[in-house]
Amino acid sequence: MMSEHGPDGAPRDAEQATPDLRAPGRRRAHPRTGPRPGSRPGARTGPRTGSRPGSRTGSRTGGTLAFVESPVQLLNVLEWAHAEAERSAGAAVDLTIVVLSPLDPMSRGQLRRVAQLARDEGHSVRWEEARGGASAPVKTIGALTADLRRARRVVIGDPFSRYVQLLLTITRARDLVVVDDGTATMEFIAQLARGERLVRWHRRGGRPSPRDLVFAPFARAAVRRLTPAGGTRVEVFSSMPVNETPDGVRLTPNTFAWTRARFGPPRLTKGADLVGTSLVETGVVDPARYLSAVADLARTHNATRYFAHRRESAEKLHELTARTGLEIVRPDLPLELIARRGPIGRTILSFPSTVVHTLPLALAGTEVEVAVCDIDPSWLTENASPRAEGFLSGVTGSARDVRRLPSAGSA
Repeated sequence: MMSEHGPDGAPRDAEQATPDLRAPGRRRAHPRTGPRPGSRPGARTGPRTGSRPGSRTGSRTGGTLAFVESPVQLLNVLEWAHAEAERSAGAAVDLTIVVLSPLDPMSRGQLRRVAQLARDEGHSVRWEEARGGASAPVKTIGALTADLRRARRVVIGDPFSRYVQLLLTITRARDLVVVDDGTATMEFIAQLARGERLVRWHRRGGRPSPRDLVFAPFARAAVRRLTPAGGTRVEVFSSMPVNETPDGVRLTPNTFAWTRARFGPPRLTKGADLVGTSLVETGVVDPARYLSAVADLARTHNATRYFAHRRESAEKLHELTARTGLEIVRPDLPLELIARRGPIGRTILSFPSTVVHTLPLALAGTEVEVAVCDIDPSWLTENASPRAEGFLSGVTGSARDVRRLPSAGSA
C-alpha cells in the first residue's frame, strides 16, 4: 500500500501549501524576540520574515547567505544557525537561505515544508527556480551576484554541486561553512584533505566527460576557495565521522540540538520501521537483491512501514509493497524530523546511509534503537563505482550507537 499521507496524517501533495509543522502544545521562543506575552501554546511566536516560494528578498546587509538544494541541507543549515547562536551567547544569525530548487516533486515538497520552519525561526528564505529551463542558471546566478559579493559569510550544503562551485567563484566572503549533505560530506572532507578534485563516491572512475573538462576550471577554483588560505576561514559542520582533517579547516559537530529542542519526544509504536535507500536508482545495488533484502528484513523484524527515500522510483516501491505488504510512506519532511515528531517504531532498520549517523543524535534520550544492515558485495552491480564497497562499509563501520545486522537476502 502506498500511503498518500505523512505519518502524522498530513496531506502528501508535494506542491500543496505548507502545513503548520510545529509540535502541538509546545511554545517556542523565537531566537530574537522570545515568546509574545499571552501567546497560546503552539501559536507562532516569531516574526513572519522571509519570502514566499518564488519571491525574492535576499540579504542586503552583507550577512550570511546559505545555498541549499535538498531538504537535508536546509535542515542542517537550521542546525548550524542554532549552534552559531549558542556560540554567540544567543545572538541570532543574520541569515538568508537561498533554495536552488530541484525539479524532483518530492524534494520540492520537502523543501517547501522545511523552508516554512526556517521562516518560523525568523530567517529569510529566497526560492530560486534554478533549473526551470535552459536560461534559468544564467538568470539565477545573475540575480544572486550582488548579494554574493556583499555577503560576509557563505554557507553551502553540497560542495560537489556545479551550481555551488560556480557561486563560490563569485563570492568575496572570507568565511565559508559547509554543512552536511549526508554521507557525501565524508567523501568531501577526505578529498579536500588529499587535494583531489571533488567527485561523488558513486560515480565510476575513468576519464572525465567533455562536460567535466569544460567545467574543470570552475571546479578547481571552488577547491581553492574551500582550502583555508590568505585569510579565508573554512568550517565544516557535520554529524559524520571524520578520519582525515584538512589543514586549517575547523570541524564543528552537528548534534541535532535544534531538532531535539523543537520536536518530540516521539510516541513509539510496537513494531519496526524500515528506511529505504536510492542505491538502486544510482546504479550501485542490483534491484532484485535489494527487494530480497527488504523482504527478509521486514519478515525477521516484524516491520510494518517503509519510509521511502525521496529519489526512489514509484515502480520499485509498488513492486516492494506487492512483495512484502509493507506500507510505503513518502515522508513530507527529512526523516530526522519525522522520527522526532513521531509516531515512530521502537526499532528503525536501515541500510548504510546518512540516517545511521543522524537518527541516533536526533533521537537521543528516547528508547528507539537504530539498526543497520550491511550491503553484501554480491548485491553491487557491474556498473557500481570501484569505491562503492569500501565507502558503504565505512558508512556502517563508523556509525555510533547503532546495532549492526548481518547482510540480509544474500542467498
